[in-house]
This record gives sequence, structure tokens and C-alpha cells, in this order.
Amino acid sequence: MTIDMKTTRRAVLGGGALLAISAIPGFAATPFASRRITVAVRGAGRDVLLIPGLASGPGIWNGAITNVPGYRYHLVQVRGFAGLPPDLNKTGPLIAPLADEIARYMSSTRLTRPAVVGHSMGGTLAMMLALRGAAGRAMVVDMLPEGAGMIGGTASGMGYLADQLGQYFTGTKAGRDMFAEMLARQPGAKGSDPDVIAKALTELAHTDLGPQLGKLAVPLRVLYAVPSDARIRASLVQQFRAAYAAARNAVLTPIGPSGHMVMADQPKLFTAALSDFLKGI
Repeated sequence: MTIDMKTTRRAVLGGGALLAISAIPGFAATPFASRRITVAVRGAGRDVLLIPGLASGPGIWNGAITNVPGYRYHLVQVRGFAGLPPDLNKTGPLIAPLADEIARYMSSTRLTRPAVVGHSMGGTLAMMLALRGAAGRAMVVDMLPEGAGMIGGTASGMGYLADQLGQYFTGTKAGRDMFAEMLARQPGAKGSDPDVIAKALTELAHTDLGPQLGKLAVPLRVLYAVPSDARIRASLVQQFRAAYAAARNAVLTPIGPSGHMVMADQPKLFTAALSDFLKGI
């Protein structure tokens, strides 16, 4: 499966909105302090956590929040992404500590098994939270249980390559310069920390939640992007069905034609799916 550079650029679209998010009416600070994440709260109603993907900020959800009112949305922002200094995310493990910190946020703000929606890497975090029983239901947007599968690989096969690339991007001047230039060209990724991004990519390449999906006891909705090409679409449908086959409560919905940023490419279809998903909470 080839990687469309336009799709890659769209994957981080909207992250730059983080810089203006505090000026949006309805956002309020929560009584929670963390050196790994920040959370902004918007609206009123039943609780929904929204987790953006790699290098993205909460701005990717603006259209969905506007079009699906009546809920209290908790917008998670990962430190080191889209302009936030990395703080504790700079060194050491990343993905598992982020899941722990989001769960701590739920506990400290007394959220009882809220709905969790995650895009890309955020989808991995949503599944991790659902598997530990912290989420009442989860929606995953364009992410496979095995992160390496998004580029046609496996955790065992892509893990070594990801390690080597991560070391190059973070351990050499040439690699750091190249990676910083790549991030600077991505809409919404400006100000993202190269070390944090490289570490996230490496850990995702090693992550495979597939063997645990049989233990998932809550409803799972999976939205995934498909192109207009019928052959590629059929291949992706088969890939996602096989990847989530063990999840008994999973409902899979292809959305297209779309690239990785489903909510931007097909806002009406995404909004309808999100509205239907949230009616169950």
C-alpha cells in the first residue's frame, strides 16, 4: 500500500488551532494539572473525551463539536504536539504513560466511563482505555489495532525499522534537521517536538492490541478512510475486518472517498457517525 503525501499532510491538519483554542467561547480550564497532557472542556451534557492523532491539536474536532452539540467535550492535547513544550514526554516511554495520564484525568475529574473518541494514535489510546475499563464506549478513527498495519507492515516486521529510523531522526544532526524540516512543512504540526514525534512513531510501530481485543467488553465503533479506487477500497475493507474480528462488539464503517483525516475530508459523514455513536451514552 503506497503512502499518499497529501494524505500524510492532512493527517496533522488542524493542530495549529491549538494556539487559538483558549479564545473560543465555551472552553474552560479543568482543575487538573499534568506534565504530559492538557485538557480543555467545551459544552455541557454527557461526557465525551476527544483525543487527536500524531502531531495534531484539538482543533481537528472543531467542526464535529459544532455540529454535534449537547455534550461536554474534553479535548486532550499531548505535550510535545502542535506547539506545546514536551515536558515529561521528552524522555522515556510515551504511549502507555499517556494512557495512564488520561485515565488519571478521568478519575480526578470524576468522569465515570465516558465515551472516548480517538483519531489515529488517539485511536490507539482510546482502545487502551477501553481495554482497561476506563471508557464506557470507544470510537476509533482510521487506526488499526496494530500500528504498523497502517503502512502495510506488522509490529514484528516494522519494529526494527522504526527503531533504526527513530535513532536516525533523533540521534544524528542530519536526521534531526531532516525530521524538523518535515514537521515544519506539515500543516498543524508546527512547533511539534521531533523527539516526541519520533518516539511516538517508534512505539506505535511496536504496538499490537489485536490479541487483546477479545477481552473488550464495551461497544467499539471503527471509522476508517477508503479511497474512490474500488480495488484499494476492497483491500482496506478486508484488512480492517480481519484486524478487528476478535472484537465482538465492534461496528466497522468505511468512509470515503477520504484520506486519513476523515473528519476534514467527509465532515457530514463523520458528523452523522459521531452523532449515532454518542446516542448510546
